[in-house]
Amino acid sequence: MLEDDKWLIESIRLSSGEIGVMPDIKLRKDKPIFAQGEPAEAVFYVQEGRVKVTVVTEQGRAAVVAILDAGEFCGEGCLTGQPSRLTSAVAMSDCVVSRLEKSAMRRLLRDNEQFFEHFLQHLVAGRTRLEAKYVSLLFNSTEERLARVLLNLAGVQNPSSRPWVITGINQETLAEMIGTTRSRVSFFMNKFRRLGFIDYDHNIEVYKTLRSVLLRGDAAWGDDI
Repeated sequence: MLEDDKWLIESIRLSSGEIGVMPDIKLRKDKPIFAQGEPAEAVFYVQEGRVKVTVVTEQGRAAVVAILDAGEFCGEGCLTGQPSRLTSAVAMSDCVVSRLEKSAMRRLLRDNEQFFEHFLQHLVAGRTRLEAKYVSLLFNSTEERLARVLLNLAGVQNPSSRPWVITGINQETLAEMIGTTRSRVSFFMNKFRRLGFIDYDHNIEVYKTLRSVLLRGDAAWGDDI
């Protein structure tokens, strides 16, 4: 649980006596939260852990829509009248989530101004991430998209020389996140490691020098096809 969000968890728990509120659901890694196509009846709040949101086309192609950390919501499409889930959500690690049925979520949004403001910030942040993802797909190479995703997942913010560690993400998931094949991800992961930008075994260690991939648009980075 994020320290700054304790008040939000308490708001949900105080509502737990109401119909449709389940405040502390524990899920093991790889357990589904909801599945594409099932009725959209509730919003989920991630208290602890990391959640992957995916979509599968009719042709069977899969893509990662979002990776959500503690403090974020998923399944909010039900509030717009969405009858069934357009995506699936699964726990990428051991998780604790809260489940709020549509009516309970609407009550909290109506009666709790702080909760409303937090949820609004989540929606705006999600929209901003989605726009950035579309821009990246349109204008960035596979190499640049991979570097950006690794930096975002690692949360690289300050100039420290220490590595930031990404856990629970494999190359197949990275490929689904940036719209390419696993072999292309493997190619660039090996390249980044040779250049000293990352290191990986079970986890991925990301160094701030990986930012240089995003700062160089010349032919030296022209290995993409």
